[in-house]
Amino acid sequence: MLKLNNPKAGQGRIIGLLDVGTSKICCMIAMLEPAGGKGRAGANGAAAALLPRVIGLGHQRSRGIKAGVVIDVEEAEIAVRAAVGQAERMAGIELRDIYLGVSCGRLHSSNFAASAAVEGPVVRDEDVERVLQGGRAFTEKDGCTLVHMNAIGYRLDGVGAIKDPRGLAGRQLSMDLHTVTVDESPLRNLMIVLERCYLPVAGLIASPFASALAATTPEERQVGVLSIDMGGGKTSFSVFAEGHFLHSDAIAIGGDHVSFDISRGLSTPLTEAERIKALYGTMICAASDSHEVISFPIVGPAAGEEEQMLYQITKAQLHQYLRPRVESILALVMERVERSGFAAHAGARVVLTGGAAQLVGLGEFAANRLGRAVRVSQPGELAGMPASVSSPAFSTVVGLLFAAMDPHSGAMSYQDRDCLRAGYVGRVGQWLRESF
Repeated sequence: MLKLNNPKAGQGRIIGLLDVGTSKICCMIAMLEPAGGKGRAGANGAAAALLPRVIGLGHQRSRGIKAGVVIDVEEAEIAVRAAVGQAERMAGIELRDIYLGVSCGRLHSSNFAASAAVEGPVVRDEDVERVLQGGRAFTEKDGCTLVHMNAIGYRLDGVGAIKDPRGLAGRQLSMDLHTVTVDESPLRNLMIVLERCYLPVAGLIASPFASALAATTPEERQVGVLSIDMGGGKTSFSVFAEGHFLHSDAIAIGGDHVSFDISRGLSTPLTEAERIKALYGTMICAASDSHEVISFPIVGPAAGEEEQMLYQITKAQLHQYLRPRVESILALVMERVERSGFAAHAGARVVLTGGAAQLVGLGEFAANRLGRAVRVSQPGELAGMPASVSSPAFSTVVGLLFAAMDPHSGAMSYQDRDCLRAGYVGRVGQWLRESF
């Protein structure tokens, strides 16, 4: 049964969030406190009823994960246990369940209309629920699992522009729906890791949606914005317009590939390439960069040498290893956006976030390449959030919190433990029995 997250379930209680990425695994624990309606705006700009306070945070370097997909269960379990344990020790509590950010496998975003006959004199919650059930039955097929569903608009007997049809008279209710699905097998493998860590899942949240909630403002999502999350092994993006989440996709290229290019180009170890990128990487060259020298070792000592020698490169020369890969990532993202048909809805604003978005000068470089207003964003301040982790690299885990708190976010409740076991035919059969 399709259920949206119930914010009442978290009042006066603890909420746990888990982001499993290629570069890092992050766990956040928050206490939800009454805010008198003055909390941060939710996914559609509505004020949240609760104010979160971070009481625990743990993050570890990823192990056993590649492009968000589990490739080594035991290694991934060790990393997840370490991140969750760190957060639990800081909070002084033991998590009972978590909300999981999902980016594993292939993301597939769909927009379609679903309809159902109104059974009573006016539209009731049951009628809306039957339309959502039909949308889920239509979406979850061919080995895909639904992780997000949001209503873009309602129509009653063909009349549109209805904000909420409940209580209105009509015979046919239609909903324009947007869904995000992922491949079932990679999600199953991630669930196996969490089961080994004794971590029940309270809900599934699409990671690109979460990072966009943390990085963009309600005003930007209203006028139209493209949010790009540049992670270590994957770059995902989301399109918003009129306050609605319209489209999402991802490419399996991220900041780690920039490090690989530096490592190969300079014949230096990958850890050294990461250091060089973090300390000296820049996307906008200055005149002084031709004179600033960077020293680095190469892989192994040269023949006849007993010790590893240091080699040198200028900051301007390093730029030549960064630029092609970053240009390629931006070009691939824009190609996917154009192909989706939602480029016009995204407007003229782009927001960059994610760990790889911290390259110096990336915002200006992207603005020149894309011909749009671009800013690099980090999540807003949260009570109790350490200043050391208030960076674009933590946008997803903060956005998971906002999505879990918002009853209209479209995040999927995971109260039904059989949602990954039931087949497509079974779900269609259930929908038919309940509808007819």
